Amino acid sequence: MAGRQHRETEIARRIRAKGLAAGRTSAQIADEIHEQCTSQFGTSRIKAHRLSYGIALADVVEQIRALFERDDKSMPGIGETLLSAYESGLKRPGPEYMHYLCTVYRVEPHELGYDGPCICGRGHRLQAVPSVVAEAKQRPLLPTERELLLTPMVTESEAEEDENILRRTLLNLLNPETRLVTTLDGPILGACEGIRRRMDETLVSATVSAAMLDQWEEATLSFGRQYTTTAPLRLLCDVLLEMSAVRTAMSRRQPIDLQDRLLRMAAQLSGLSGMIMINLGDHRLARSFFRTGRTAADETGDRALRAWITARESLVPLYFGDAREALNLAKKSRDLAGSTPCPAQAMAPVVEARALAMLSGSESKKEVVDQAKRALARARSAFSHMKSEDQEDMAFGYTEKQLYFYQGDVLTKLGQTLEAEVVLDQALEKYEDHILDQTLIRLDQAQCRLIAGEVDSALEIGTKALRMVSDEYLTDFIMRPALALEQAIMAREANHAKLEEFRAELRRPRTAQLKGGGA
Repeated sequence: MAGRQHRETEIARRIRAKGLAAGRTSAQIADEIHEQCTSQFGTSRIKAHRLSYGIALADVVEQIRALFERDDKSMPGIGETLLSAYESGLKRPGPEYMHYLCTVYRVEPHELGYDGPCICGRGHRLQAVPSVVAEAKQRPLLPTERELLLTPMVTESEAEEDENILRRTLLNLLNPETRLVTTLDGPILGACEGIRRRMDETLVSATVSAAMLDQWEEATLSFGRQYTTTAPLRLLCDVLLEMSAVRTAMSRRQPIDLQDRLLRMAAQLSGLSGMIMINLGDHRLARSFFRTGRTAADETGDRALRAWITARESLVPLYFGDAREALNLAKKSRDLAGSTPCPAQAMAPVVEARALAMLSGSESKKEVVDQAKRALARARSAFSHMKSEDQEDMAFGYTEKQLYFYQGDVLTKLGQTLEAEVVLDQALEKYEDHILDQTLIRLDQAQCRLIAGEVDSALEIGTKALRMVSDEYLTDFIMRPALALEQAIMAREANHAKLEEFRAELRRPRTAQLKGGGA
């Protein structure tokens, strides 16, 4: 290994010498070193920049320490071993170390091989700071300037307007006299995306009292409990208003011991928003919120949280038509969870089983049935090892009734109707407070009856399910399986006497609708 490193250094030295003679910049020299050495030595971009300056690991460490001292910070724990781990790809620098590495090399994160902008929100190429390769003395930024550079990229007036749109929407939804149904379009979609985008910007640009954090954490858990009992659009407004408040706090510099709690809340609120978007039938925004949640969860380093976000995200392709991608995401979630007892360990194999059932189609070959049932068995085993509080949390955990419901859904899709009906009956008994899942369970029961050849019974159950759900819950999330049931019945008995009654309920006139954004 020592010989390889010596050879790599020798090649880099020659490239640097020729580059300097030709008047190239250090960044250009680094690109050439990376291009020529990566195939032979696996030279990372961050290492190529150090080699382009012809300096040792110790030089970079000392420069970072000097920058910390200049900024009146306590000495960092970075050393040659950690820096070497960055260069070998074993570890990724956190936001703070990333900033100082960019400062030393006078480049942006992507030039060191990392995604996203630096937390400081400015370009390092033009930054006036000391560097190990600087030939001229340059003035460091004043503290007041440093604070100004942490200002969010979007004006706060835009954030205020987005919040006002959601508040107006919430007031309309809460008005007992009008009982208006507000559609998820226009200004509401813009406000949702605006808040999510600003959270993205804040996550990569910065990181409140402990009492305020306690209140936000309690509110986040409360939203998780309301997930089963509150209409999706109303809950979305509450969640995003809280998310906007968390983002505002994160846009200001916070003590490092509070940063992890803020990031965790950002991940949970983003994930919950993605879940609500699934219920509202907007898969594009659901994906965007899960992506934001991943960004926050990755910063925490919490495997269980990262696995939860990924498992929840896998439901997007599962519900919107790409079972193979759902299967891949579920396996990724399982890998992220590892041996850590957590909700994702139960959720991921259930999604695997559901995706396998969808991929098998109507054939339901024995090997696919066995594979899906093994996945369900893994889910039950993982559930038994979860913490009791996680077994009672519908949003951030995984409950027994969810396990029953999805097991019944899998068995229905596999054509195992006798087993499915027993499990679905058990699930329906447990879902007393969640009309969305009650409706989905009843539609699965109708499919079971249809597979068994009982068209009359299937139509009765399907019609009753739609009749029980109010307009505010009758979203695309519910309409998809209902339409699938209609198509399946038409394929079997298109002129059935009770089909018109089902269709009338499926396409019933909705309550007068407001344009998004409210009055």
